[in-house]
Amino acid sequence: MKHVPTLIHGKHIIPMDGKARALNDFSIAVQDGHIIDIAPRHEAVDRYSCDACHTYDHHIIIPGLINTHTHAGMSLFRGLAHDLPLMEWLNHHIWPAEQKWMNEDFVRLGTQLAMAEMIRGGVTCFNDMYFFPEIAAQEVIRSGMRGHLGMILLDFPTPYAACAEEYLSKGLELHSRYSSHPQVRCTFAPHAPYTVSDRPLERIAALADELGLPVHIHLHETENEISMSVEQYGMRPLQRLNEHGLVNDRLIAVHMTQLENEEIELLADTGASIVHCPQSNLKLASGFCPVQELHDNHVNVTLGTDSCASNDDLDVLGEMHTAALLAKGVARDASAMPAYESLRCATINAASALGIAHITGSLETGKAADMTVIDIEQIEAQPVYEPIGHTVYATQRAQVSDVWVQGELLLHDKQLQTLDQDEIVSSAREWGKKILDGENSSDFSG
Repeated sequence: MKHVPTLIHGKHIIPMDGKARALNDFSIAVQDGHIIDIAPRHEAVDRYSCDACHTYDHHIIIPGLINTHTHAGMSLFRGLAHDLPLMEWLNHHIWPAEQKWMNEDFVRLGTQLAMAEMIRGGVTCFNDMYFFPEIAAQEVIRSGMRGHLGMILLDFPTPYAACAEEYLSKGLELHSRYSSHPQVRCTFAPHAPYTVSDRPLERIAALADELGLPVHIHLHETENEISMSVEQYGMRPLQRLNEHGLVNDRLIAVHMTQLENEEIELLADTGASIVHCPQSNLKLASGFCPVQELHDNHVNVTLGTDSCASNDDLDVLGEMHTAALLAKGVARDASAMPAYESLRCATINAASALGIAHITGSLETGKAADMTVIDIEQIEAQPVYEPIGHTVYATQRAQVSDVWVQGELLLHDKQLQTLDQDEIVSSAREWGKKILDGENSSDFSG
């Protein structure tokens, strides 16, 4: 027998290896943080001895979920302003609050709070866009998660940086520091076409080509964004980015609710990826991403939650459910975005967008042991006929029992293993009281 540190037995394993299937009563052998074998249980127990055996006899095991668009530090603004359109929400509530409250301590705790929530919901990796990413990097490493941290850039000053050059300088220093780290990666993160002018965009395009890094940007989020761009630049935002050399297979375009046929063809031809944020788009009434049209044109679509300030949670399982239902309504086709495609958006599609599909996103031999375990032995989850559809339509994040990253448990029996839940909740409550006491009550009334 071969000896391995960890052997995991599962009732249902959904590998997401390109085949819409579940493996029933299979086992996963893990060594040095990687999957070395996936085999029927009876074969695995004959083939391997182990230091630790984990048996999930009433569970579904899926690849670790990937949240492809977050603003983790903003978790401390959860519920700050409701029922508002995007620009009013930003200009009159979020940006003023950031100017007043956002600092290193705010981002540290906000990131901790976000990661604790995401781990409890089965998320193993997140793609972030927020200030003080060097603080977020420290917390990512401590948590055991994977974090893709945005080198954020805007035209205007914030408590983080005074100008475009300072944003870029700090971002490049971050990338240099963590370029070989197994948990932390960097992306260029110009906020949006309406907050970043031409010269910084040109600089990012050149640097992204030179360093081979993704570019993560809000794009075509609202009708107002389109009209502002046409008025100011004489063209739609995607065309403007394309003229600057930013539309390619490293583009991660978030929201994309306003798309014409020619733009979908451009995205397909260039290999760009789309981050669909259905719940945030619904709450802000931003529009509907044409997911089925993108899928029909072989555009890579992923899922993101956006921030807790616009969504109110970081629940990727919930986003999968909403995305699948919304796509059917928008396309007026019950077969649009079937369950397997929705699950792909939160796993292997997301890994592909981030350039880590060779590392994670599916459960295959040689890949990292990043796994989410969902308990289905509950009233709300019985009976189970078909595990893939069941995962998307009949499970909730409260059913996530265990989460693995690189063969290490971050959540076990619903208990966080690397983060102090009580301390995070207590500190978040204190911050919430401080912000509430310091803000005019009208800021919360909408």
